[in-house]
Amino acid sequence: MYEIKLSIVIVNYNAKYLLEQCLCSVQAAAAGMDAEVFVIDNHSADGSPAYIRERFPQITLIENEDNHGFAKAGNQAIRLCRGEYVLLLHPDTVIGEESLRTLCCFMDEHPEAGGTGVKMLDGNGVFLPESRRIFLKPKRFAWNVLPYRNAGRQHADILSEAFMFVRHEALDRVGGLDESFFRYGADMDLSYRLAADGWRSHYLPERILHYKSKSARHRDAEYIKAFYGAMLVFCKKYHLCSRLLIRLTTGWKTCCAMLSGTPKKKPPKRRRLLALCREDNFETIKTVCLQQMPELEFVNLWNLDTERVTDAVCRRNQVKSFTDYVFCHPDMRFEQMLLLMDKTENKKAVYHIYNIHGKRLVSPPY
Repeated sequence: MYEIKLSIVIVNYNAKYLLEQCLCSVQAAAAGMDAEVFVIDNHSADGSPAYIRERFPQITLIENEDNHGFAKAGNQAIRLCRGEYVLLLHPDTVIGEESLRTLCCFMDEHPEAGGTGVKMLDGNGVFLPESRRIFLKPKRFAWNVLPYRNAGRQHADILSEAFMFVRHEALDRVGGLDESFFRYGADMDLSYRLAADGWRSHYLPERILHYKSKSARHRDAEYIKAFYGAMLVFCKKYHLCSRLLIRLTTGWKTCCAMLSGTPKKKPPKRRRLLALCREDNFETIKTVCLQQMPELEFVNLWNLDTERVTDAVCRRNQVKSFTDYVFCHPDMRFEQMLLLMDKTENKKAVYHIYNIHGKRLVSPPY
């Protein structure tokens, strides 16, 4: 019925360099697989289409003349997808080299699975609770609005919009993404319809990096208005609870955000960076880091010509004093970066990635 194994869909809006990094990781993960990649650009103003077309001529790029939002743009590509499985992916993510094969094998072995979520880490290596969410009862819906951490079970009711690995058959049966949702809520709505149609959503602790944008802060007034606006659409569609209650909750949380202000992460006064790369690339990386972070006190080398990446995790006493880490690709595999981020105890450290081919340092958008 489906011509290939996997279709990967990325909706982009003004995320040129994050998208470049995401596509590098997708390219590495899909190597040797029967897969296709779609990028739908929602009228970006940062030159994303021309840049990505030159860097990745093998992908299918669709340029919209307006910002259609996530759901509508995602459906544009889904209608063209030929894969047995469809991965809906945000451009501010990095995936491991083995992730796609692992997920395809899991879905092959679990025909009841409509979709699978993964373990998401932010730019500090912190586990993101939206990786595993369950549907709450209507009486608790308004205040919590479903992003409730599910720590006890090996499945998640709600797949995250940042990484949704979905069976194409299931997507066809429920009708794809609901285009009533513009910025948030499409993932929740799709998960709800998959469950209603008898499909099960799973969770695998397969690591990915998901940068959190500046606006996606739970105490940010703009984020609250956009998120709860999507929840109003969701409530109206499924009659889960009073729309007035949602509006009151939105107003209350917005006022709290405005009074308290959006928390800003201030970099430490004394920043110390460890570069994990081969010796030949160290001076280039050091120069780039000092240009972008002039407050750096010193930059040290973890020489991958002589020391293994895993040793950096084991020798915690040698790396714990650093405030920043920069990973060099392809000196390091993306899987190794994600492992180190997950296992390092210091969850205040900031992780950067330098790509030799793109000659660019990508940092969390703090």
